[in-house]
Amino acid sequence: MKIIWTDFAANSLREIYQFYKESASINVAFRIRSRIFNATRQLVRHPLSGQLEPNLIKLDEEHRYLVEGNYKIIYKRVKEGVLITDVFDTRQDPRKMQRRSNKPSR
Repeated sequence: MKIIWTDFAANSLREIYQFYKESASINVAFRIRSRIFNATRQLVRHPLSGQLEPNLIKLDEEHRYLVEGNYKIIYKRVKEGVLITDVFDTRQDPRKMQRRSNKPSR
């Protein structure tokens, strides 16, 4: 199973990294980014290991999520593998996730 990151998800992760690099340190930023990447490794063998994302059920695309720290890694299975669609800060309003999901997935 292949892990594929959308541009949107990669940009979300890049923004998280930049935020912590500027507000904390490069080491903190690197550690958070590494933990998020490492959390996705389990999806190679267990693509259904995350729970269904209740805020995206109405899209009927079976989005699932993994939690790493304060972040939800939003993903769905596609023919090519597992598509990471977003890295969402759980301290935000969950309704924001629905608005973000209306953006193109690749």
